[in-house]
Amino acid sequence: MNLSGTINVLRLLVNPKLCIPQTTIENFGQLPIPVGPSIKAVVLDKDNCFAYPHTNTVWSDYEKTWGELRKQYPGASLLIVSNSAGSNDDAGGKEAAILEKTLGIPVLRHAVKKPGCRDEILQHFSQHSITDDPKEIAVVGDRLFTDIIMANLMGSHGVWVREGVKPPSGPLTFLERKLYEWMS
Repeated sequence: MNLSGTINVLRLLVNPKLCIPQTTIENFGQLPIPVGPSIKAVVLDKDNCFAYPHTNTVWSDYEKTWGELRKQYPGASLLIVSNSAGSNDDAGGKEAAILEKTLGIPVLRHAVKKPGCRDEILQHFSQHSITDDPKEIAVVGDRLFTDIIMANLMGSHGVWVREGVKPPSGPLTFLERKLYEWMS
């Protein structure tokens, strides 16, 4: 269970616009690179964003975009933040280590799941002298209630990957989309 997600979704009762992205793309292959003129760092969700859920490789259709993204944002300026790999569900950080070895970019180790790991993300980019300004960070993900709420709470640029690798399903995804349609 994602307690952070549950608690932070309640913020939508006060401010429903927290789940509205600044940019919407149909799939990861449409990600604009650079993401924006002032973006120095990019946070990436893994599952169903650039990878099929529960795999550790870039989806073949997105390899070109992945390569361009790594050139534009080298080293620690790209960061994978997943609610599986690197989270407290990842015993000993085994999944995170595999993902880092396979993809060659860091995976955030975090005790609180998205959207509650904002401080750890900001600390990562600050410690690596990438940026101290959340406005220079983009968060790319397929979930409005975790990735996009987190981006908006950070004061960062949220990029919603609307379709992802696997067609979206489930009651939370349905609710996210209905709220988005109502707000748009």
